[in-house]
Amino acid sequence: MKTKVGIIGGGPSGLLLSQLLHLKGIDNILLEKHSRDYVLGRIRAGVLEHGFAELMREAQCGARMDAEGEIHDGFYIAHDGMRDRVDLKKYTGGNSVVVYGQTEVTRDLYEARDKMGGAVIHEAQDVTPHDLKSDAPYLTYRLGDEPHRIDCDYIIGADGFHGVSRKSIPKDVLTEYEKLYPFGWLGVLSRTKPVSPELIYAKNERGFALCSLRSQVLSRYYIQVPLTDTVEDWSDEAFWDELKRRLPEDVAEGLITGPSIEKSIAPLRSFVAEPMRYGNLFLAGDAAHIVPPTGARGLNSAASDIYYLYHALLDHYQNGDDTGLEEYSQKALARVWKAQRFSWWMTSLLHTFPDSIAYDKRLQQTDLEYLFSSDAAQTSLAENYVGLPF
Repeated sequence: MKTKVGIIGGGPSGLLLSQLLHLKGIDNILLEKHSRDYVLGRIRAGVLEHGFAELMREAQCGARMDAEGEIHDGFYIAHDGMRDRVDLKKYTGGNSVVVYGQTEVTRDLYEARDKMGGAVIHEAQDVTPHDLKSDAPYLTYRLGDEPHRIDCDYIIGADGFHGVSRKSIPKDVLTEYEKLYPFGWLGVLSRTKPVSPELIYAKNERGFALCSLRSQVLSRYYIQVPLTDTVEDWSDEAFWDELKRRLPEDVAEGLITGPSIEKSIAPLRSFVAEPMRYGNLFLAGDAAHIVPPTGARGLNSAASDIYYLYHALLDHYQNGDDTGLEEYSQKALARVWKAQRFSWWMTSLLHTFPDSIAYDKRLQQTDLEYLFSSDAAQTSLAENYVGLPF
């Protein structure tokens, strides 16, 4: 097979780029190692910055998001038994975020690819990029016992942290930066009315908690837990009891509990790989960078990669201009590191660290007090939360 752009990874990043390129007449083929049902079964965050929402609309995939997504103009930070609200619209000149589950984003993108007859190949095993430094890179993969080959101009690696793309870059070329946090998030999805119309990030000496939602009848809650904990250690009853202990009293009293639909523990890590280009291979999303979920930058950082790649490929194929491709890694990493800083700061501000000393705790407290005494500090928080410019 022959195509212009070969995309590895059928998550929202790969699907979004595939759809955007197809709409501009740029042929592409997407390879995904898992089934569609598996991809759609992954439960992920769902706070979309305004730039991501605009990309979905440009991809002609925003109708259901606009109809069913929750527009949030602010969020709360709970601490010391009270709640302070961050007014996103006030501090960003009118911007907001859309709360819309990543699973729904992926479903909308799949449906759009289906309608356009997009080339999405599932259960592609042993995907391998070849000749990345040449002008004729290609991909090989296997369907069952049958080998296949795709010749292409460019390869986009959007196959996640454990994918093959980043591993295809020689170790003496790649520099990896990583920070592992000494805790994880235990998340519960329940078919219950959300306790708050806007997200609540809760700082408590027992540990961090987050009250989020997918819709007005579907809630997502998280609590900070040690890395040694397992899902089996936490019954639904134990989870709800601990969540209530970490929330302000008025919030805890209004919490509606119910059976968990999904329960999982995710470790927290910060990670960046540089560069994000090697020859004619370009990394995007989790293949190149990961942030803690505090601050909701993960999917949104991936979307900014796709924005840069999409426009760079458009310039190449429509105008013969390779400036965007040449500058992709530098431009993407500049925004990635800003997202890393913001996610690290939010995580450091709101979590309880097992090795923290009294000095650290007083600094956290002072940081919170300063945040809500300063319009400039809240402006910085709000600007990062709704998304910095591409």
